[in-house]
Order: sequence, then C-alpha cells, then structure tokens
Amino acid sequence: MLAPSPNLATVPASIQTLAGMIAAAPFSLLMGRIGRRVGFTLGGLMTLTGAVIATQALYFQNFTLLCVAHFLMGAGWAAFQYFRFAASEAVDRDWRPVAISLMLSSLLIAAVAGPQVFIVAKDVLTPIPFAGAYVATGVIAVLGLIPLIVVRMPQPERRLKREPSGRLSALTALRRPAIRHAVGIAALSQGVMVFLMIPTPIAMVGCGFSEETASDVVRWHIVAMFAPSFFTGFLIKRFGASSVAITGLVIMIAAAGAAGLGLSATHFYGALIVLGVGWNLGFIGATAMLDAALSEEEKPAVQGANDTIIAFGSTICAFAAGFIVSSLGWVVLAMISGGGLVLALAMLFVDRARLSKI
Repeated sequence: MLAPSPNLATVPASIQTLAGMIAAAPFSLLMGRIGRRVGFTLGGLMTLTGAVIATQALYFQNFTLLCVAHFLMGAGWAAFQYFRFAASEAVDRDWRPVAISLMLSSLLIAAVAGPQVFIVAKDVLTPIPFAGAYVATGVIAVLGLIPLIVVRMPQPERRLKREPSGRLSALTALRRPAIRHAVGIAALSQGVMVFLMIPTPIAMVGCGFSEETASDVVRWHIVAMFAPSFFTGFLIKRFGASSVAITGLVIMIAAAGAAGLGLSATHFYGALIVLGVGWNLGFIGATAMLDAALSEEEKPAVQGANDTIIAFGSTICAFAAGFIVSSLGWVVLAMISGGGLVLALAMLFVDRARLSKI
C-alpha cells in the first residue's frame, strides 16, 4: 500500500536482508571480542528500535521510513543467526551437529505462533493497518532478551589476545575446500529459499488466491523449514554433514520442479513444503560442515564471512525475485531456481572430483 510501484513491494524485505549482510561480520567480530551475550543484547535492542520506527512509518504513511525500520530490524536479526554457533560452543564436539539442529528447531515456535501473533496484533492500532504487528515484534524482542540474563555462554578469553592481523589470516581459511563447500551450500540453500519464498504471496494473490491462503502456504513452508531440525542433527551424526547437505540441495531441486508444474493451491503448498525440508537439510548440514572445519581462532572472522556471504546471496535473490515474478511470472522463477541448483550441484561434484585427483 505504501510502495510507489508494485515492483517495489518487496523492497522493505530486501533491505532487511541487505542489513543482515552488512551487520553479519561486525556482529561476529564483536562477539569474538566481548562475548555472545553482548551481541545478542544489541541485536534485540536494534530489533526493538526498528519495530518502533516501523510503527511510526505506518502512522505517517512513509515508505522510506518503513525501509529504514526494516534495515534496523534486519541488522538486529543478523545477531540472532549466531545462536546456532553459540549452541555448538556449549557442548562436546560430537554433539555439535545435534545442538545446531535443535537450536534451529526452536524456530518452529515462530512458524506456529508468528502468524497467530500477526492475526491478533495487526489491527490493535486501528485504523492504522498492520501497525500492531510491528508493536508485537518489539515486545517479542524485549521478551527475547530476558533469558540472556541467566543463560551461561563461554567467554572469548582466547580471542582478546589475538592481533588484528589474525582476522585477515583467518579469512584465508575460506580457500580451503571443506570451508568453501560449506559456505557455498549454505549460501545456495538460503538464496534459493528466499528466491522462491518472498514472492510466493504476491504470486498467489496474482493467481486469485486470498491473502489468508497465501499466508497459510508460507506458514507451512516455515514449519517444514524447522520441524525436521529435531532429526537433522542425528542424521548428520549417522551419515555425515556433507551427505545430508547435498541431499538437501537435491530436495530443493525437486521443490523448484514442483513449483514450475502448475499454479494450483496443491502446487504452491507442495513446492513450498518440500522447499522447506530441503533448506533444512542443506543449511544445517552446511553449518555443521563449517563448524567441524574451523579452529577456535578462525571462528569469529570465518563465521562472520560465512553469514555475510549468505546474506549477500539472499539480498540479490530477494531483490531479483520481486522483479522476475512481476515481469516474467512464477513458472520462470521456478525454472531459474531449479536450473541454478542443478548447475551449482554439478560444479560441486566437479570440484570434488578435481580435488580427489590432486
């Protein structure tokens, strides 16, 4: 309603992703120096500030201010991405994949409760539409800070003595095949997921479906993203992180194929649910691959670079998705997603075959 053009409707969400890209590395380095607790607290406060500004943006009907608000919320949420790494640091190495997976499974609460909070809160500040949803976001951000008071997290004592040049040397670790593959799979999984998910409501409404149906599809997609997390960690322990991650990419190819086969509700539900499962295996598998390949000294810089690359890919996909679905259509979007995944998977196998001969 506020966007100057329908082609700009996804700009706030895209800017939110862009903010995550910008803030990812600074948050990682900050946590590496003074601890996870401070970083998570700062992320919560930025999210709260963004929610307040978003409420004002709707009150004044200011699209630019809404974009600023989403930038702050995106930057704040970038800090929360490191909960998965914080979980792995709190357990023995053998149980790190399980810790990462179970941490992400907690986001299933968001999939179930999030849409209901939106439905209940969106009209609280009537006649300003959706303003109550942003207020609810701010309240949730504050509530999320409370557990940080009592939770125990390892202190980064070893990192305080590291020289600044150590960060640059740690970034060279990205050239190692194991780390390169882990970062690539995570970025690809996240990028394709964003590429298909963000324009789904626009595509469905354009096909004549109600906003409620489109919201329900996204809700089940999010459920599919995080519900498998109860088992993914154990699958990684059994079959290995690399095998699970590659399986996730294959499942995402199937999701893209299903999305391109038709425009019925069944196609949208099926494609987005399968996409969520594939993302779960690909992203968690890649995260476990990265965690296993890093030394403790490399973690702040490389984890920050990893999340920056993931956010960069997601930003490009988010900006491109709105344009492609509005100008070329949903089926073309699905074909691009599937083709990109097939090409990336082929490149991964070629790279592995080349390395095995060295």
